[in-house]
Amino acid sequence: MAHHTIKSPVVLVNLKCYQESVGHGAHRIAQAAQEVAEESGVSIALAPMYMDIHPIKHHFGIPVFAQHFDPISPGAHTGRIPLTAIKTAGAVGSLINHSEYRLSIADIETNVQALRNEGMISCVCSNNVATTSAVATLGPDYVAIEPPELIGGKISVAEANPEIITGSVQAALKANPDVKVLTGAGIHSGKCVKTAVDLGTVGVLLASSVVKAEDPGAVLRDLVSLL
Repeated sequence: MAHHTIKSPVVLVNLKCYQESVGHGAHRIAQAAQEVAEESGVSIALAPMYMDIHPIKHHFGIPVFAQHFDPISPGAHTGRIPLTAIKTAGAVGSLINHSEYRLSIADIETNVQALRNEGMISCVCSNNVATTSAVATLGPDYVAIEPPELIGGKISVAEANPEIITGSVQAALKANPDVKVLTGAGIHSGKCVKTAVDLGTVGVLLASSVVKAEDPGAVLRDLVSLL
C-alpha cells in the first residue's frame, strides 16, 4: 500500500477545540499554513476537528491529520470515529495518545497498526522518556515528545536543558531507528524550532500560539524563519 510521507522539517499544528479553530477559523489557519509552506518550503500540516478534515483537504493543499480516532472496527458504535471515517474524509494520518486524549498501550498499538495497514501516518504523543521508548517500539512514523517540564509554555525549548529533548530522541531511536521525533512543548519562536531540529528532531507539534494568534501567518513565518 502506498504510504503517505511528509518531507522534513515539519510543523504540525494541532487545532484542538478552540473557538478560533471552528469552521471558518480553521480555514483561516489553513490558508496561512498553505501560504507559509509555499513560501518557505517547510512542510506545514494541520490536525483540525473531525468536521473540518474534509473541507480543509478539499480547499487547501496541505496534509491534514485527525486529532484522534477510536480503536474500533466499523459497526454498531454510535458516536465513535473509526479509522475509515477519517481516511474517507481525506486525513493522511492521525495523532494518537495526545496528552488531552490518553490511550492505553494496547489501544496505541491497535491504532498504529491500523494506520500502517492503510498506508497512513501515525504520530504518537508521549510525555516522558520511558513512554517514548515504549511507543517507539510499536513502529509509529512519528513520536511527538511533550516533556512535562515544558508544557504550558513557561520555558522555551531554546533555553531549556537540551537533555530534556536529546534524552527522548535517543530513547526513541534506540527503540526504533526508523522513527522520526517531533517536539511539542515550549515552542515559541523560530529559534525554538531551529533548536529542536538541531537537537535531532524533525520538527515540532504545537497549537495555541498559532491557533489563538491575531495573525497565524505571521506566527508561522517566524516559526519557520531559521530552517
